[in-house]
Amino acid sequence: MIKNWLHIFLFQIKNNKLFTALNVLGLSIGIAGLIFAILYWNDEQSYNDWNPEKDTVFQSISQVSKDMVWASNVAAFEPYFKKSFPELEAYCYLENWYYEEIVQYKSKKEILRITDAQNTFFEFFPFNFSKGSAKTALKDNNAIAISEDAAARLFGSDDPMGKEVRYSGRTLVVRGVYTIPGKSSMAPMAVTNLIEPKLKENANHWGNFNHGLLLKFKNPADKDKVISRMEKILFENRAVKWAKDEGITLEEWIKKNGSESTGIILEPLANARLHSVVDGYAEGRGNYQFLLIMVGLSILILILSIVNYINLATANAIKRAKEVGVRKILGASKVNIIKQFIFETTLITLFSILLALVIVELSLPYYNEFLNKKLIIHGEQFYLQLIGIFFFTIAVAGVFPAFYVANFETLKVLKGNFGRSKSGVWLRNGMLILQFSIATFFIIGSYIVYQQVQHLNTKDLGFKGEQVLSVRYRNTYDWREKDYMKKLFSRYYTIKNEVSKIKGVEQVSTGSFSFGGDSSSSSSFEYNEVTIQGQNMGIDFGMLEMMKIQLKEGRYLSDKFASDTINAMLVNETTLKMMKEKNPIGKEVEWNGKKLKIVGVVKDFNLFSPQSEVPPMVFFHFKTIDWMLGNASRIHVKVNGENMEQTIADIEKFWLKNVDNEYPFEYDFVDKAFARTFETYVKQRNLFSLLNFIVILIALFGLFALASYSIQRRMKEIAIRKTLGAETAVLLKELSKQYIIFCLIGFAIALFPVYYLLNKWLENFAYRIEISFIPFVVGFIVLLILTLIVVLSRAYQATRLDVLKYLKYE
Repeated sequence: MIKNWLHIFLFQIKNNKLFTALNVLGLSIGIAGLIFAILYWNDEQSYNDWNPEKDTVFQSISQVSKDMVWASNVAAFEPYFKKSFPELEAYCYLENWYYEEIVQYKSKKEILRITDAQNTFFEFFPFNFSKGSAKTALKDNNAIAISEDAAARLFGSDDPMGKEVRYSGRTLVVRGVYTIPGKSSMAPMAVTNLIEPKLKENANHWGNFNHGLLLKFKNPADKDKVISRMEKILFENRAVKWAKDEGITLEEWIKKNGSESTGIILEPLANARLHSVVDGYAEGRGNYQFLLIMVGLSILILILSIVNYINLATANAIKRAKEVGVRKILGASKVNIIKQFIFETTLITLFSILLALVIVELSLPYYNEFLNKKLIIHGEQFYLQLIGIFFFTIAVAGVFPAFYVANFETLKVLKGNFGRSKSGVWLRNGMLILQFSIATFFIIGSYIVYQQVQHLNTKDLGFKGEQVLSVRYRNTYDWREKDYMKKLFSRYYTIKNEVSKIKGVEQVSTGSFSFGGDSSSSSSFEYNEVTIQGQNMGIDFGMLEMMKIQLKEGRYLSDKFASDTINAMLVNETTLKMMKEKNPIGKEVEWNGKKLKIVGVVKDFNLFSPQSEVPPMVFFHFKTIDWMLGNASRIHVKVNGENMEQTIADIEKFWLKNVDNEYPFEYDFVDKAFARTFETYVKQRNLFSLLNFIVILIALFGLFALASYSIQRRMKEIAIRKTLGAETAVLLKELSKQYIIFCLIGFAIALFPVYYLLNKWLENFAYRIEISFIPFVVGFIVLLILTLIVVLSRAYQATRLDVLKYLKYE
């Protein structure tokens, strides 16, 4: 029986090459899209899955103001954790980002990603130790634990255990070698225990949020108790104490600073990757919305592909109606017919999945580049999901066509009457309307996404970063060494003076912030009984002018005024609004116990990204707040555009010889670096555009199938009309008008979903477009034109029929 079915199947493929190709291609594209989404979904969801502590480990997040949360904490909590928190099994202060520093063994040097943490780190991230153990790997501040990859790079085939390495001016002993079992929110190449001196220095400072903090619970249900106690400790040591120091009542202090300044959020490690309120781990935070968009759109395309397959299968069924009638006369039952057609669907689905896997494998390098990932096709979970797709596709795509064909009435089809019930007609038309709706969603959606990304691209950022290099700058001094600040300033000004002499360099300056990055420091100050949490913007003379950041009033900081390195400051427009001061020039502000005088107001500019609101900022010269120079990680160099390549080469030569010969020379153009801050949304635009093309292609396949099916059923009617003298234009109008109506209905159905969902997407942006009627008009026109092209071309072919062929039996 199966052999017979296979022969019939191969015969049908041979005689219906176009329909078969459209079936396979449509399904393959839909399945390939879903496979891509599944690979991305599995990768993002796998973060920390390997970690047995993921549900008991919580990250402590500080809410320092109503609209600001930090993944950093005060070190002053530590004595309380030792005495007052029986709910905790362990705690760990750590730097929840990586140092990218050189580790040296003998003459071998490697740049490693290093985490500095307390010796309990491996209780929170229990990596597998191939040498040493988690308990002894960080037993003192002379120890270092390294990954197997780092060990191979540094030591080759030598045993690393007990070997001494040099790191940041220190000699450390390798006491452990580990592997990381899977995707992890912290995946360092080395871990050190050098954090203790920093913790001791900040032990009594309740306003310094400098370190990450992880808490391990005996019972996660006790989370709320711990939050309550931590907030109480913060309240007593911040609100109560500081109100007393300021000589005001507690109620007045809360009114001025807000109750949120003593808030604590505890987030489980299991939620860190996709559901965290802040980017609190070194491996970063995933984009859950983008993940949902990818999966949702992929499912829509698969549905579209399956609907397209059903439409093509039912359209092709007319050609097989007589075959089914003959088989029934020869004794085939309905069940047998159904099994036969499901068997054919199974073969087509199997082949489509194989083709989809080929498409995915060939496209995976580009997909990985698109997502900045290293996805591969593997894993038990993936193969089970693939099997699920296989059976789902067969169940949905195979059952309806099989029942449809099996229910043909034998005598009618043998006489040439292929008419079906009205319910069947409405079902097929409904599927066509669904295709129109999905196509409408993608056409309008891609247009709106394109408009928003263009809005970001063309938005006035408030600064000009063209021809300005941002050169990575490392502070090589230890803050605890003698004359630290003197050495820091001397080194910076030497570099500035020497780089300025290079031909093609127009200006050199720097700030304690990076465009498209962060300002590395934030402090609060009070003015007119309002507490403002501002970004601290340490700058050198000429920095604002070089970046063409404009003033609203007052003046820039200048070396012509001696006071500008002692007590002068600038504020931005956002800060000024919060200060509620109409005449700010000359007014004094107490900033961290130091009185500073406002000499200018800077126009707002985007520091972090164009989709973020401009925060309050305060600007001062490095000599005014000298420790801010230690936060400068970039030196900005404006170069002439005439011989830029040579200028950059000369800067690199000087840099490697005189500034830092251990690290590669790294630079970026400020405007390009800033553009990467909304790269995710550029990718979403590109994704929408690509999927829009695919959706339209598949929808046209389905439209072609339904038009072919509908016109095939009406061929005798068309022949009669032509015999009676009907003109071609009249026939074309008659054959196409129902599809225009379906197009209108599908468009109307898609209006609310596309408006609602795209409006939700636009809420990500502080600076966004308003959805106008233009995308909807464009979407309808595009959809209508494509519909008419397909339908009219198919209808025109029908009007060229041989009349005798369809009337010879009458």
